[in-house]
Amino acid sequence: MNSNVQSLKTFLGSAARLALVEVAGTKGSTPREKGAFMLVSSAEIFGTIGGGQLEYMAIDKARRMVAPSGGSNRLRSTSRIKADEVCASLDVPLGPEIGQCCGGRVEVLIRLVNAALAAELVAAAEAEEAQLPHVYIFGGGHVGQALASTVALLPVHCVVIETRAEALEGMPETIETRLTPMPEAEVRAAPAGTAFAILTHDHALDFLIVAEALKRGDAAYVGMIGSKTKKATFRNWFLKSADGADAEFARLVSPIGGAAIRDKRPPVIAALAAAEIMTALIVHNAASNSVHHAPQGNAMAG
Repeated sequence: MNSNVQSLKTFLGSAARLALVEVAGTKGSTPREKGAFMLVSSAEIFGTIGGGQLEYMAIDKARRMVAPSGGSNRLRSTSRIKADEVCASLDVPLGPEIGQCCGGRVEVLIRLVNAALAAELVAAAEAEEAQLPHVYIFGGGHVGQALASTVALLPVHCVVIETRAEALEGMPETIETRLTPMPEAEVRAAPAGTAFAILTHDHALDFLIVAEALKRGDAAYVGMIGSKTKKATFRNWFLKSADGADAEFARLVSPIGGAAIRDKRPPVIAALAAAEIMTALIVHNAASNSVHHAPQGNAMAG
């Protein structure tokens, strides 16, 4: 498994001179938020501050900083720049003058990367990675492969769980894979707030995994691939044989990806399901933060 932290470390070691381009401040509507960053070498970039002309301007300045003798100054007169050998800043209005119509304003700080700054970036990335929400995909078939490839692009920690070794071959390098004869046990050990997507090759196995997931009151999402008939069959089994409750069953999303678009091609199902899962994770996280930060009531004196 190749994580974002590993990719960052690799890029930091890829060139003798690198520049950090960071959004230091924003006003109004902007492509990225304060703290968004990218790294720039003479030939490559890592990350983004939102694209468009703003990013091109920042890359141009960063590359002239990592290679001071090269390049011409193509910055427009609408930006202010203060620069020395190791640091520069841009204050850019996002208007028609630079071909962007966001309407806001962005302050960008550009610094040459030294050992201390590199260590700071790695530490921040490790802390962020440790807080990523988890997505567990059960099943590495056609839809499982497509969903894993889609989810691999998102800011989550994705785990694909299978009973068949061959079904785990070809997974994206940023995806964790687990081979186990008892996938339902992985549900019990999953972190709080995990999203579970169940799409194995065996309906009976799907039912066991879904039952375990629905009994996790802290799950952000429980989705099962299938039809109305499969969902109805599961409900009957869940309520009569698995000691399930209607309130638990009501949390099941099936079919995954919704029923508005009737397209059964794996990449389409994967795209719809990934959007559904990401939405559920964001809503769950917001709800959890709201509970944790809710003010405590004062006891009344008698």
